[in-house]
Amino acid sequence: MNGSTGARDDGRDRGLPRQDATRAPIASTGGGTAGRPSGDPVLEVEDLRVSFGTRRGRAEVVNGVTYDLHPGETVALVGESGSGKSVSSLALLGLLPTPPARVEGSIRLEGQQLVGASDDALRNVRGNDIAMIFQDPMTSLNPVMPIGRQVTEGMRLHLGLSAKEARDRAVDLLTRVGIPSPEKRLEDYPHQFSGGMRQRVMIAIGLACDPTVLIADEPTTALDVTIQAQIVELVQQLQADTGTAVLWITHDLGVVAGLADRVMVMYAGRIVEEAPVDALYDDPRHPYTRGLLASLPVLGETTDEGLESIPGLPPDPVAMPPGCPFWPRCTVRDDPRCEHEAPPLLEVGPGHRAATFYAEAMAELPSPVRDAGVETP
Repeated sequence: MNGSTGARDDGRDRGLPRQDATRAPIASTGGGTAGRPSGDPVLEVEDLRVSFGTRRGRAEVVNGVTYDLHPGETVALVGESGSGKSVSSLALLGLLPTPPARVEGSIRLEGQQLVGASDDALRNVRGNDIAMIFQDPMTSLNPVMPIGRQVTEGMRLHLGLSAKEARDRAVDLLTRVGIPSPEKRLEDYPHQFSGGMRQRVMIAIGLACDPTVLIADEPTTALDVTIQAQIVELVQQLQADTGTAVLWITHDLGVVAGLADRVMVMYAGRIVEEAPVDALYDDPRHPYTRGLLASLPVLGETTDEGLESIPGLPPDPVAMPPGCPFWPRCTVRDDPRCEHEAPPLLEVGPGHRAATFYAEAMAELPSPVRDAGVETP
């Protein structure tokens, strides 16, 4: 599965103007600019809710997520495993089976509503307007199909290219993502590539149709740190060349520091904090965000004590607590409202929102990252 299948109509019967494949490059603002890029958002998500039917009842996995994404912008969605990051991204593409999944809310791509859209409409979007780089390229790539066929499949379906045109474009894409001898490698199979090279192939597939939005679902998780840095740099360069908006899903705050413009911290299916990247590291306002930052290892620091950790476990999605979902694990929790009232996501600074009753108290504490002597770019 490579996320690029479906018939192309060039976007016109969806009532949307199709961006030209030769559009002018838009420089990425990545690395922590304080403001958002100008212009209308290309993706608008409002009150997104995803639940799954189980024998024990409905599991509430995504609970009222709202955000937008602008051209040329990189937004990082951060949280521990089970927080709902990947499920929310799969909902964007209509890749969740219904039933057992139930998707509610609004997802608009350049004005087009995707929630409740027909299968044909969603096929026109997948790999075409929204592309996805999945976590594990070895299981995402078809093991019995040559790489070349997998890279060209979406181009032939969505762009209407001939076999020769698609192959020429595939060679160019593999060259851009750093695959040596691309003409020869088109005939190779996934098992003949290293982990890093397979991920580069996945990036080439994701960018094959010049998408408006690229979702990168933990694309560096299984790679060593050197290859991770190469993949991050590659995505940044390609984004600067094309102006694609990037939603980067990860649990690694170390990667986020030099990559994102904005960061959304997700816990128990909710956005608990959202801020420009520098503001998040300088002035985290949610206790969960502080816990994540405090758990980061510091290069060169030696201590007999272990890394800080957040006590307890995330809540059961079938039995979510009535108040703040982080309350059972919170080390602050001295407000009586925490146990019974879910704090709203409120503005605490320019472009900075947090869902906590302790935003002012957190502002008085030093940043766990700055206090450790760590600097973001």
